[in-house]
Amino acid sequence: MDDTELDSSELGTYSYWQAAYTKEIANFEDHGDSGDVWFGEDSAHRVIDWICKYIEDRNASIIDLGCGNGYTLLELAREGFGNLLGVDYCEEAIILAEKVSKSEFPFIKYKVFDIVNGCTNDLGTKFNLIHDKGTYDAIGLNPDNPKENRIKYIEQIYNLIDKNGMFVITSCNWTDQELVKQFSEKFKLKCVIPTPQFKFGGKVGSVVSSVVFVKNTDIK
Repeated sequence: MDDTELDSSELGTYSYWQAAYTKEIANFEDHGDSGDVWFGEDSAHRVIDWICKYIEDRNASIIDLGCGNGYTLLELAREGFGNLLGVDYCEEAIILAEKVSKSEFPFIKYKVFDIVNGCTNDLGTKFNLIHDKGTYDAIGLNPDNPKENRIKYIEQIYNLIDKNGMFVITSCNWTDQELVKQFSEKFKLKCVIPTPQFKFGGKVGSVVSSVVFVKNTDIK
């Protein structure tokens, strides 16, 4: 990977997310507000709609990396998916997600897990679908060893995904082309989920990029 790294940000630090989710737990308990949807609801539902269209088996094993308040898993549960796991390295995020989902969808499982440093065997299985909306971005924004941790993340994803599984990632920091390049050693591009585009200075771009990968099974 020879890409220029992102400028570091507090959005890449554990302390930021711990404080943010501590506040959101209090808001939920006081007002029933489940918190923000990372990148917005429109972005989330484009991916959710894609998953619902292309994953016919509603018992497929799905993991949401950096699940936050569990919004994506809640929406997938509403669409009939039942084998759902959300993980986040921030314990406060998991506490919030459990509180939000327990009354309507108590079968959704949540676990504190660090995708960069955790042991993938602790999750007990390989997954038919891995979803990430913002976690890879946060890793790239961390001031400590972002490149090294991005490489570790990609290796972890490779170990977690079933041989016929799919990996769906949404980023607001990397373009489609950059994501394809960064994941090319371990994954093959399946498709790019269309997102609204803007034109500025004669160049066309997207606010977010959503890309679907499959495992490169040719790796020995």
